[in-house]
Amino acid sequence: MSTFLENQNWRYATKQYDATKKISDADLKTIKEAVRLSASSYGLQPYKVVIVENPELREQLKAAAYGQTQITDASQLFIFANDINTGAESVDKYISNISETRGVPAHALAGFSDMMKGMISSLPAESKNVWTAKQTYIALGNLLSAASELKIDATPMEGFNAAAFNEILGFDKLGLNASVIAAVGYRHDADDAQHYKKVRKSNEELFITL
Repeated sequence: MSTFLENQNWRYATKQYDATKKISDADLKTIKEAVRLSASSYGLQPYKVVIVENPELREQLKAAAYGQTQITDASQLFIFANDINTGAESVDKYISNISETRGVPAHALAGFSDMMKGMISSLPAESKNVWTAKQTYIALGNLLSAASELKIDATPMEGFNAAAFNEILGFDKLGLNASVIAAVGYRHDADDAQHYKKVRKSNEELFITL
């Protein structure tokens, strides 16, 4: 079995974290870089990633996440917040980044720019926000895989009050929405869930080859 698959079998959605153990700066940098390099539609990355370490702020967020202890006990809390106002300005910033990074004149990217703007502008607001929210899950997947490579535990979480998170973090004023979160740190020795056998569909049930 490859090391990657071994790490995927090792990881699980940690229920109880050891609050005394913290991720090193070097490992945190690696996880952040894995998230930064994530794929997204057009490469646009229509989201922000907020890393919460402040204990008082995390206590507030815990209350808005139904008291789940991972919020406060993990080393860091990653919040993936999708843009709710993605449009021409976001595309222009992306095109400028491409131009600078690859040394390509911006006017040579006009066709790509127009295509993205046309697609985004054609979407109703609700559909656009669903689309940007979906992009955050790709980045979340990279975080989970990178953490497992480092033998760092992570818990993806949808069980939280997004409206309350948005208010606590001031996302409403920033044009952001808390889409999905991940607690990252080290499992507690007392977390029984680490001993459970992983339950997944069989290859025969999951995959269809046409």
